Amino acid sequence: MRSIRIALAVVAATAVAATGAASPAAASSAAAGERDIVQTAVAAGSFKTLTKLLKRARLVHALKQPGPYTVFAPTDAAFAKVPKRKLNALLRSRAKLRSVLLYHVAAGRLPAADVVQRSSVKTLNGKKVRIRVRNSNVFLNKAQVATPDVMASNGVIHVIDRVLVPRAG
Repeated sequence: MRSIRIALAVVAATAVAATGAASPAAASSAAAGERDIVQTAVAAGSFKTLTKLLKRARLVHALKQPGPYTVFAPTDAAFAKVPKRKLNALLRSRAKLRSVLLYHVAAGRLPAADVVQRSSVKTLNGKKVRIRVRNSNVFLNKAQVATPDVMASNGVIHVIDRVLVPRAG
């Protein structure tokens, strides 16, 4: 347990150092704690694609509700890794877009200390995301947690480096 906490601290410190003041973790904890998940993501500045897609999928209002929620938030760089044709296909189908976006959200406030104790977490689209801890890194499916525990008034955001895509079926 102690080694997991140390690993999370190392991951968080590395992510903050690598991303600098623009990092969502660098925001004042008091200010971030007063903002909801959507406001926190917008203020971070590195989630423009995610917030645009949340608007398109009509999920902004839902993520402004009291929750609490845990959001595994891909950065703009993570969305840039998605092939254009796949992203365009999501944009053409609001149902598919909602499914993918809801695969990034779990009910309840799950800080990193709780996430690493699990082997999976059920998302709001009904499917589970697998959780692994390897060499001081936390992975959700193949996405690595870059910055854990970005607190918001209605939940917590864990910044990830890839877009999670639910398996069919």
